[in-house]
Amino acid sequence: MSPNYILLAIPVFFLFMAIEFWYGRRKGLRWYNFEDTITNLNLGIGSQATGILTKLLVLGAYEAVYTHWRFLNLPQSWWVWPAAFVLFDYIYYWAHRLGHEWNYMWGAHIVHHQSQQFNLSVALRQSWIHNLLSFFMFLPLALLGVPLYMLVLIGAFTTLFQYWIHTKAIRKMPRWFEYIFNTPSHHRVHHATNPQYLDKNYAATFILWDRLHGTFCREQEEPVYGITKPLGSLNPVWANLHFYPELWKGIQREKGLLRKIALPFRGPAYLGTLLPAAPPQKPQPVQVSLFIKLYVCIQFIILTAALVKYLIHFHELSTFYRLAGFALIVLSTHICAALLEARRHAPLAEAFRLIAVVLLLNVLYYTQYHNWFVIMLAASVTLGISFGIALLLNVLHTAQKQRLST
Repeated sequence: MSPNYILLAIPVFFLFMAIEFWYGRRKGLRWYNFEDTITNLNLGIGSQATGILTKLLVLGAYEAVYTHWRFLNLPQSWWVWPAAFVLFDYIYYWAHRLGHEWNYMWGAHIVHHQSQQFNLSVALRQSWIHNLLSFFMFLPLALLGVPLYMLVLIGAFTTLFQYWIHTKAIRKMPRWFEYIFNTPSHHRVHHATNPQYLDKNYAATFILWDRLHGTFCREQEEPVYGITKPLGSLNPVWANLHFYPELWKGIQREKGLLRKIALPFRGPAYLGTLLPAAPPQKPQPVQVSLFIKLYVCIQFIILTAALVKYLIHFHELSTFYRLAGFALIVLSTHICAALLEARRHAPLAEAFRLIAVVLLLNVLYYTQYHNWFVIMLAASVTLGISFGIALLLNVLHTAQKQRLST
């Protein structure tokens, strides 16, 4: 999706999450969990930061194929849009399906399925590398003469359409709509770990593709969400990478060179037969103070604003600041998770992060945005010191409570 669409959609995303949260609480239902929601949103932030870095490669490859190897020159006619949309949606079905059936792609797509909740924030829980692994499947559209701007607009619409289907608030749509289109009911099945629901309902917009290829399943019993082996971590970096060590272990255990080479293109179920059986892991809840939750929430708000600025001014930044900004965004999501997991190193890591953010911002503004340097210097230093003092006081208070309890 183009960054412009993201900037427009961000307030809409949060508005509808707030409405869903309010509606659920009004009915006495706990659809949201703070730690899970923050993790979902941090993964979404990291996905967009990664996407802006990789989009030149992905879209550049598409444009190169379109420019040099397209077979057709499509006319400027109205029918081209719906035809391209239907074809894009069909390719998306297969890209999504292979994201479940090929290990190397499941290792990226698994991120979207890790949450044990099902709400609108889960729609924003996206892999940081999946687009790099699956974009080749959309290159036939370039060969058929679909221009890049059309691909971007259709992709944006498809992405936005899938936001609303991540909810429990809508039980069923009208029967005709349920038959043709993807809906919350169909997508709840897709996110479920119930045996009869596994690997079903891959559609983006048209559920007809699942009906056509035998992967459709109607929602009946209450879905149980997540993945069959729970992640047990709030760390967004680990969420994106944790499957690949398992895949590597499977490759080492597989017999024969050809079978080793083929394993990334086989399914997760087969990979599971190569790995030693492990007892089911149930994530241990970690109790953190209200202060830490509030602190992480404030950092998330600041991080969201930073992401917006990063996307807006990306093309003005040098390669160094593009990479440094990306690194700080990823580091911020990592440390927020560490704070919520009460990791011992987290407060110290956060102190270093605050110093790094203040230094990077002020050097950037001094070299590129002279008129705003004094304002940025005063604001960033004040906030950085304030956050540091608040965090230090919390650490001292926690240590005192632990001494009194022992």
